[in-house]
Amino acid sequence: MNRIELIATAPFGLEAVVAREVKQLGYEEVTVENGKVTFKADLPAICRSNLWLRTADRVLVKMGSFKALTFDELFEQTKTLPWDEWIPAEAEFPVQGKSVKSGLFSVPDCQAIVKKAVVEKLKQRYRREWFSETGPRYTIEVALFKDEATLTIDTSGAGLHKRGYRKLGSTAPLKETLAASLVLLSYWRPDRPFIDPLCGSGTIPIEAALIGLNIAPGLGREFAAEQWPVVPASLWKEARVDARRLIAQDRKLNIAGSDIDGDVLSLARDHAEQAGVDVQVTFYRRPLSDLGSRFKHGCIICNPPYGERLGEVRAVEKLYREMGEVFRRMDTWSFYVLTSNRNFEGLFGRRADKKRKLYNGRIECHYYQFYGPRPPRSLPVDHR
Repeated sequence: MNRIELIATAPFGLEAVVAREVKQLGYEEVTVENGKVTFKADLPAICRSNLWLRTADRVLVKMGSFKALTFDELFEQTKTLPWDEWIPAEAEFPVQGKSVKSGLFSVPDCQAIVKKAVVEKLKQRYRREWFSETGPRYTIEVALFKDEATLTIDTSGAGLHKRGYRKLGSTAPLKETLAASLVLLSYWRPDRPFIDPLCGSGTIPIEAALIGLNIAPGLGREFAAEQWPVVPASLWKEARVDARRLIAQDRKLNIAGSDIDGDVLSLARDHAEQAGVDVQVTFYRRPLSDLGSRFKHGCIICNPPYGERLGEVRAVEKLYREMGEVFRRMDTWSFYVLTSNRNFEGLFGRRADKKRKLYNGRIECHYYQFYGPRPPRSLPVDHR
């Protein structure tokens, strides 16, 4: 199994960011489509992409794609795919599905047809009539779009946003993958100061620290494909050893998060400790009005409340006006704000230099980017 095809699924609006990450891992044969980035690679890429991709949702093995206008076509084409090269006799292999703008619109029927086809293929290989499905999990997906069926196996298991450091809950959490995207879409670099003045449970500063220290986001968790015989344990071990070797252990970062809620800051500190960046990220309890910094040319990245619920609108509008007034004092800094509020620029008091449509879950948002002056070539980092 020298060459395989993988799909890194991507939230709407972030496909280019995911593609850039894939290319940075050294994979050049990359195709970008809505919601996914397909790339050709080798078997170790399953380990490396799961460990390193910060902004993708999952990594899937692409088994094949074909036109499927009838259930017979779906069955026969699915059966021709090399399921037996991946799935052992004792494996559990549930089938998930989705159908968009396709004649085969009944997802349960499509799932049943694919399951039957895979079983028939495995029967031929293993010479048995019944499968206990008590072994490692291989989640199959049949995705139909405009009558084109794509069959995949999920290598990740839990979504890649589950880094393993956020054990405790908080209200309205931002997914780690989206937080990392906000940082990667900014002009922040590890030698620049960084503040999230509305940090909540700390996801954005923590993701910035992981990026700044070059810590692979998947080092603290396990993946479905770690249980697969076809992906040797030695490949996972090698990928993890390489990832640990690449951590910028001696790099000093100037990253801070602040909030007025002391309880949520306790969560943030716990999360930073779990992520291994508590030495690099400082959390303060302070109101937005007290925000300031003696450093120049830094970046503010934040995800303020949106005011989606009735009764919150006035408070949020007041907050946005205050953000404009407070941020304006930091005249060498760049500001990046994610919100669904369409009146944000008017309330903030400045038109964004750039804005990008993103989704926070199902909420349509814009990422407003306000650029400060270009910093000098190198900035001193005072690690407090």
